[in-house]
Amino acid sequence: MKKLLFCLFVLFLATPALAEDFTIDPRHTFPSFEVSHMGLSTQRGRFNSTSGKITLDRAARKGTVELEIDATTVSTGLAELEKHLRAEDFFNVEKFPKISFKSSKVVFEGENPRSVEGEITLLGVTKPLTLSVSSFNCRVHPMTKKYVCGADASATLKRSEFGMGYAIPAVSDEVRLLIQVEAIRDGDAALKQ
Repeated sequence: MKKLLFCLFVLFLATPALAEDFTIDPRHTFPSFEVSHMGLSTQRGRFNSTSGKITLDRAARKGTVELEIDATTVSTGLAELEKHLRAEDFFNVEKFPKISFKSSKVVFEGENPRSVEGEITLLGVTKPLTLSVSSFNCRVHPMTKKYVCGADASATLKRSEFGMGYAIPAVSDEVRLLIQVEAIRDGDAALKQ
């Protein structure tokens, strides 16, 4: 009987009814980027610290997203390259330590987001950016027993439009941004079986 009640409770929680607020899980959210290096290979990096909030109303097909990426945490596995990426040629983290993305328009296909239209601010310059959502899933996390949603999203931008023109075209102007994100629903205590 307890298991039946728990299953019904979880089913109720999983049914979208009203707007739900989520907080980004920084342990499972790592924006990364890809650039072409001299046409020889694709070089990758990521940011190790991201915070933010997401609101979803799947019944009304609405949502908002706010992400803040700590540019000082750029990581490539090569200390010398990371030092250069933090300098004025690239992310200039002393002057612009944060990269932000804000959206008040989430486009749904059925009950699931398929794109997020917003604005990204990089090096003090704000431009429109649409993230394409390739996967979206929600469930009660088996370890924390909290309701969590996760997604994979991507977009392409030109770094020169933000004033980051160093080494173009040897290092491509076009940058592919990929965001793996997980977010925990606000106010959820661990669900007991």
